[in-house]
Amino acid sequence: MTLIMGVLNVTPDSFSDGGRWTSLDAAVEHAVELTAQGADLIDVGGESTRPGAPRVPVDEELGRVLPVIRELTARGIRTSIDTMNAETARRVIEAGASWINDVSGGQADPEMLGTAAELGCGYLLSHWRGHSANMNALARYQDAATEVRDELRVQVDKALDAGIHGSRLVVDPGLGFAKNHEHNWRILARIDLLEELGFPVLIGASRKRFLGALLPEGAPVADRDLPSAVVSALAARAGVWGVRVHDVVSTRRALDVLEAWTSGGHL
Repeated sequence: MTLIMGVLNVTPDSFSDGGRWTSLDAAVEHAVELTAQGADLIDVGGESTRPGAPRVPVDEELGRVLPVIRELTARGIRTSIDTMNAETARRVIEAGASWINDVSGGQADPEMLGTAAELGCGYLLSHWRGHSANMNALARYQDAATEVRDELRVQVDKALDAGIHGSRLVVDPGLGFAKNHEHNWRILARIDLLEELGFPVLIGASRKRFLGALLPEGAPVADRDLPSAVVSALAARAGVWGVRVHDVVSTRRALDVLEAWTSGGHL
């Protein structure tokens, strides 16, 4: 069964819902709601990675995420920390989070891979070519699907060499990070190439710009939830480990439809 990772951005500037969950009470309430809707894991992020987003000092990032992680842990809600900073990862895992979701795949902070290995937690390793401020200029591929697979393999080897156990490793193609619309679709069409790496796969397509391009010009970001759910269902059918989404309700329904379809109604 494909895991649903619910997105909880405790940032003022995320592209989809920046500023909505910045208070502790609002963040916890939303996480509880996402869990009730069917999220298996809440991914808490304190630094926006939208195109052009500035970096956030570690102290400020920790101030945003640590209280939320502590409260969710106290409530028995499983969490991951969406961070590129080893110090943030360490503090949050020690506070009770189960996974590090590093969109840089260990490249932004040279201490990250060793820290993840030492902590013994799960590690979500994404394909990445550079920070948000300049990643669009790095979206150059001859064949995005094969190049992303090959570049992920390099980082996977580094993660294993650093001591991260293979059983705790999940790979993510980093949709939207240094990739244009065509690149993202090419990668999704060839999920099988990612599976060649031999590790579970996470897909994070939710509300991203390449889905917005399918909608009428000027459509609100929330209108991307339906195509996001379709992508999640197709990814689940391809056997991915998990999907990272903002709208858990539509994703849960889409995955339920898929399960009914594939089981012939024997749920």
